[in-house]
Amino acid sequence: MELDIRGGVRAAPVAGDTPEERSALRFAPDPRERAADPGYVARTARENEEDGLDSALVTQSSSWPDPWLVAAWALAATSRLRIAVAHRAGTTAPTAAARALATLDRLSGGRAAAHVIVGSSDADVLRDGDVLGKADRYRRADEYLSLFTRTLAAREPFDHDGEFYTVRDAYCGLVPEPRGELISFGGSSPEGLELAARYAEVYAVPALPVPATRRRIAEVRAAAARHGRPLRIWRHLTLVLGKDDEAAQERARVLGREALRLTGAADGGGDRFTGAVQLDRDRERGRSDPAHGRRQTEAYVRRSLAAAFVGSPATVADRIGVLRAAGVDVVQLDMAVERAQDRELRRDLVRRLRDPYRAGRRGAW
Repeated sequence: MELDIRGGVRAAPVAGDTPEERSALRFAPDPRERAADPGYVARTARENEEDGLDSALVTQSSSWPDPWLVAAWALAATSRLRIAVAHRAGTTAPTAAARALATLDRLSGGRAAAHVIVGSSDADVLRDGDVLGKADRYRRADEYLSLFTRTLAAREPFDHDGEFYTVRDAYCGLVPEPRGELISFGGSSPEGLELAARYAEVYAVPALPVPATRRRIAEVRAAAARHGRPLRIWRHLTLVLGKDDEAAQERARVLGREALRLTGAADGGGDRFTGAVQLDRDRERGRSDPAHGRRQTEAYVRRSLAAAFVGSPATVADRIGVLRAAGVDVVQLDMAVERAQDRELRRDLVRRLRDPYRAGRRGAW
């Protein structure tokens, strides 16, 4: 199956006053504040399309601009790019969310999708009034996705009586006509795998070593097969590219030093990062001490850099080939594109990933 190459569209630029600062702060946790910049959304969406990417993700958090509206703006600025909208189950009624997706899909000519999430941070979902713990959110997500998918497919009104939702005479007057998959889902728990197997067309596999990635893919695809469904696999990748491996490694070192300097600024500039949703998640999982926010931010930066794919486009393409051989169908290229050379490096990588000779020998990578 052909590789789907995915990028991302943000509502506004990464924090930072210069291209170098913004490049570095991609490895820092995201501040809670984020503006909505229409020119930036349109421009970055067009750049994704022009550089040969197939799709892009719009992310979600309790304090950021509405992802459905950001996605609509990005779709209006492009003609080919598909957009996956991160949508947290439980923040809106499933029937209303289904109508939003169907509307966006029809207005864009079949280019919209929903990436359904349950919320990895209890603190962040509570900011939107969701009082359920994670186990209960997963249980609700089952009913939510059942109603969501039923609304998208129903050709006549229906009723539903459940634990979390009751609807009468529910009906969506239009149905989506997607060019690609309509629903994706992540989540590494057994409950998350089962929800993906039952409702999604794409499963977002977490960052794991290759042997563990193969096992996870086999597990979730076997679960989907039990429901008579195929399942494509999506993997997010953070990248640092250079003209050769040495240049990429030096670039990673420079970006790391700059990210640590900016997030640890003694003038108070670093404080904006300590309330990030990513750090809420770390605190809730016992990975850090809430009393030492700066140290927690530093640990996050170091962890982000350590997980990045660093190298020339040829080297990174070979590493992605290993993931392809393991069963990954969708790769998200998350990298700084602040300079003309960044875009050229990304184009080079995309060309290599499209190379039919390379694709033909991916099983040997």
